Amino acid sequence: MTDTASNFVTVPSVYDHLVVSYPAVLSFVKDHRNGLIAGIAVAFTVLLVQRYLTGNRRKLPPGPPGLPIIGNALALRKSMWLQFTEWKHKYGDVIYLTALGQPIIVLNTQKAVSELMDRRSAIYSNRPNNIVAAGILTGGLFMVFQSYTALWRRMRKAAHEGLNRGNSEPFHGKQLYEALLLTLGMLGEPNAWNKHLHRTAASTVMSVIYDTPVIESEDAQSVSDVNDFVGRLERAALPGAHLVEFFPWMMYIPERFAKWKREARAWYAQDSAMFEGLFKTVGKSLESGVDRVSVTSSLIKNADKNSLSLRENSWISATLYSAGADTTSTVMAWWTLAMLAYPETQKRAQAEIDAVVGRERIPTFADMPHLPYVRAMVKEALRWRPVGPVGLPHRVMEDDWYEGMFIPAGTICIGNVWALNRDPESYGADAEHFNPARFLNEKGELTSGPAETKDEGHHTYGFGRRVCVGKHIANNSMFIDIALMLWGCKFEHAKDEHGNTIPIDFDGWMEDGLIIRPVPFQCSITPRFPEAPALLANERELRKEEA
Repeated sequence: MTDTASNFVTVPSVYDHLVVSYPAVLSFVKDHRNGLIAGIAVAFTVLLVQRYLTGNRRKLPPGPPGLPIIGNALALRKSMWLQFTEWKHKYGDVIYLTALGQPIIVLNTQKAVSELMDRRSAIYSNRPNNIVAAGILTGGLFMVFQSYTALWRRMRKAAHEGLNRGNSEPFHGKQLYEALLLTLGMLGEPNAWNKHLHRTAASTVMSVIYDTPVIESEDAQSVSDVNDFVGRLERAALPGAHLVEFFPWMMYIPERFAKWKREARAWYAQDSAMFEGLFKTVGKSLESGVDRVSVTSSLIKNADKNSLSLRENSWISATLYSAGADTTSTVMAWWTLAMLAYPETQKRAQAEIDAVVGRERIPTFADMPHLPYVRAMVKEALRWRPVGPVGLPHRVMEDDWYEGMFIPAGTICIGNVWALNRDPESYGADAEHFNPARFLNEKGELTSGPAETKDEGHHTYGFGRRVCVGKHIANNSMFIDIALMLWGCKFEHAKDEHGNTIPIDFDGWMEDGLIIRPVPFQCSITPRFPEAPALLANERELRKEEA
């Protein structure tokens, strides 16, 4: 009890001492205020320096200096792939950037892309948050922009089942018929060659996905409506298209004060109704006993197995059309430009076709194994001028390391497709030129190209688990289109009324949303031999039923 009593006595004494001393402390602080502030600042700086020297942030990949607050955001604008490629020579294979605090890495070599986005795809398959394009405008159901979720995996699996290599042969009849119409259109209206490419791509993709009849014009209402959707989506996905992407708190602004939000929600409702309508049309045909091959019919039959709703399935079909039609026609436009820029490649392909096919019948898919140079042309057209020179960004889900460099979770990861596809170490000193022979071995047989490209020979189709699910259908369409056109057509420079060659901008391009197109140019397209138009027209009539 004595010790306890003693404690009760001393505690108040200490308290009294503190109370008495408090004014003295205030006086001391007042007299030494400047010194204390300086001391605290020095201690804080030392702490930050110590954390930097011992922390992972010191081991970030190298990259260009940025501006305060915005970082390198100004570089993420027009022709950013050229800036990325220039920085590659200064900072290396992996470049670190920031944009308004968002960390970004750019991968400029096939080795880095293969290691991170392919081999480590389990943590590199997410997408950046895109509030308008991925969230509101498409309701989180557009696969290309979806986060790496269980729903995305089910939708991706369903799409793969309908479009993988083993399931592509049933579409050959549709694709051959469309190639016949394309070639006849080129010969009949050569000045409208680009419109014919657009019509063919749209009609082929619509037929493969929805089993629609042949679309006679790219101005058809069904194509126009879907293409309008694609245009809105591509514009919304561009960096800086909406302030809400930089200031997410704007998402909470009531719709009556946010026109961008009202419009996006209205478009989502309208587009969902359109895609569900296309989907239901196929369902009604199945119910009536008409079971023709299409991606949508496959989705309907497997809906329960894949645990997907009608709306989810309808947006799979929408995604496949949106990702396929515009890009395919643009690749073919670049190929057309190559035929004028590199006429020797056109002659070599035509010589191969004449040797294998002759001029008394048209090329078909049965000739595909025997036309390696034409198949190499498809690879080269995709490689030479990639329609998406900056691959769609991925988002890293966990902290990671690559060759001693730290990559923090949440970092946006961009594959610089332009640099990857034109790397002299992978493709030779002529990598910037169109040369299909780079995909042939000494025996003239088709090769797969660099090992990191997974047999495609290029990186245009994307990376890892996000690679284009419809690439086999696209490759087949481009093969038969090229084979038919080179069999029946001759592509040459257009001439003016005085017989002078009309100049072409071979090195330029136009940025259109997420893709790049050739600068518009004129082209002379004539029959290779007198019998070609009649043979093509006859085949068109014979093969109507296949379409």
